[in-house]
Amino acid sequence: MEPVRLTTERLVLRPFTSADVPAVHAACQDPDIPRYTGVPSPYTPEDARAFVEETCPREWAEDCTYTFGVFTRDGEQLTGSMSLVRLAQLRAPERQAELGYWTAKEQRGRGYTVEAAHEVIRWAFEDLGVERLEWYAEAGNEASRGVALKAGFRMEGTLRSKIPYNGTRRDAWIGSLLPSDLGMPTRAPYLPFPERG
Repeated sequence: MEPVRLTTERLVLRPFTSADVPAVHAACQDPDIPRYTGVPSPYTPEDARAFVEETCPREWAEDCTYTFGVFTRDGEQLTGSMSLVRLAQLRAPERQAELGYWTAKEQRGRGYTVEAAHEVIRWAFEDLGVERLEWYAEAGNEASRGVALKAGFRMEGTLRSKIPYNGTRRDAWIGSLLPSDLGMPTRAPYLPFPERG
């Protein structure tokens, strides 16, 4: 897929460019980003350059990950990164993807990540035909969980030993979002299992 550009009231979501390398490098010095994502630690300027100039364009071209830089509309300040990942299941009949993100430390608490998530979710459901969107994060990552909840995800439980980290295995929280949760149509009807209560 050719990279796309999305906009919200306060944000521009666009592919990273070479000019963004210093801002990406600076943001990823925050220890919480490598702690809860796959970002290398220590994070070098070369890591940022390779991510922006090689990894992101290649993954768009290969339809495996669609990564957006998230920037303020007034001044193009980097607020974070948001991706649709694990796109191998985007084709029918699965039509699934996963939402992942990180937020620059100085931009947290302003609602930018939730605002960006709403737009990427809309794009995924309306333009890409996603019928199940997943989110997961290491259990205990309350900030990521808070964004997911505000974006509409429903928590489904805990995946035991899901995330390898620093020689250990950690549990993960998982949530999902369906088009029907937002009142949007889907191609295939959803037949939920009737809960007994």
